[in-house]
Parts: sequence; structure tokens; C-alpha cells
Amino acid sequence: MKASVIVFPGSNCDRDAAVALEAATGQAPAMVWHGDSEIPASDLIVLPGGFSYGDYLRSGAMAAHSPVMREVVARARTGTPVLGICNGFQILTEAGLLPGVLMRNATLKFVCRDVLLRVERNDTAYTSRYARGEVIRFPIAHKDGSYFADDATLDRLEGEGRVAFRYCNATGEVTQAANPNGSRHNIAGIYNETGTVLGLMPHPERLADPALGGTDGANMFLSLAETLH
Repeated sequence: MKASVIVFPGSNCDRDAAVALEAATGQAPAMVWHGDSEIPASDLIVLPGGFSYGDYLRSGAMAAHSPVMREVVARARTGTPVLGICNGFQILTEAGLLPGVLMRNATLKFVCRDVLLRVERNDTAYTSRYARGEVIRFPIAHKDGSYFADDATLDRLEGEGRVAFRYCNATGEVTQAANPNGSRHNIAGIYNETGTVLGLMPHPERLADPALGGTDGANMFLSLAETLH
């Protein structure tokens, strides 16, 4: 599987994503600078976490207009899988590849800790190694991670099965107490209409090796490697 990781000024998880991808696929991904207008032939494009452009205007808003994003959008619309993690999720919404917006956390504070997620689907390239309904642990690190969409959009996402992960408790119950940022419907990640674009706030690459304290995230990258090889 050939992958490309897009690097923006302020990215801070680009190398983490690259390490996780190489561990799963056996080959290092291409690291593509935001100012480039071309992306190598890729089976997967990753928009990593961080604070692109310092998030000075609105999280992900400036990055969505980087030269490379024209090619990311074009590839996504022809079916190339695109994974956006944390700031990458914000960029995907700002670029129009996913609906809704990521707003300031309900606490108005930066949140950095592990959270539990319920896997809503396991029939996508990103989740084939998980069981539907499985509870997994990923870290979060964000201040603007509250997913918001209007009622009509939420109804469409729910009706089309496009919610990828929800914040939950240890038994898989979706509760207000398990929601770290105030996201509507406890949404932690969503797909596009075809399931090829995934945006999620938690960081799978930060729990993808035993040395990091867990491997729940590794299964996402292994799922991709097995599906997209």
C-alpha cells in the first residue's frame, strides 16, 4: 500500500502517522508539503493532527486552502481513501469533504487524555480489524473538537450509517459523561457518502505500538494495509 502524509506548517503528528503506516505496511509513506501541487500515486492520503497555520483564523480553515488540498479534494472525489485525524478532521470539514464543523470544546478548555470509543461499523477499509460495537481506547488532544451539524445533517449521517465512532463508557454505552467535548450525538468520527473519507478527532497513531501504552490504534492502520494492498 502506497500512502502519502500531507505536512502543514504546525503539523505535529505527521511523523507519528508515518511511523504507524510504515509499521503496518512495511514501507514509508511519502511526506508531501502543503505547498506542493502534486501528490504521488497513493492508495491512501492522510491529513495528520496538529495546529495547521497555528489555527489562527479557525481550526483547519487556512489549511483547507493550501495548494495541495486541491489535489486532495480531487483524489477524494475519484475514490482515493483520505484519513483526517484531529486537525485533519477539521481540515476535511473546512474543505467540504465532510459535513459539519468542529467547534470549541464545551468546557472551553484543551483536553488531552485517553477516551473510549464505540466502533459503529466494521465494513470499511478503516475498521475491518475491529468488531462492530467494540470498545477501543484512543487518545485525544484538542480544544476545538466538538462536532456540530444541524439536525437535518445529523439525521442524514445517522440514517446513512456514516457515524464511524462515538464516545462511550467502558460497557459501550453512549452517555453525556463519556463525551469529552460536547460533540452532538457523541460523534467522534464520520465518513463521507462512500465510506472512503474518514475524519476523527481521536488519535489512532498515538496508540499503535506497545511502547506507547496500547495498540488499539494499530488495527486501523492494519485494516487499511490489508484492504488497500
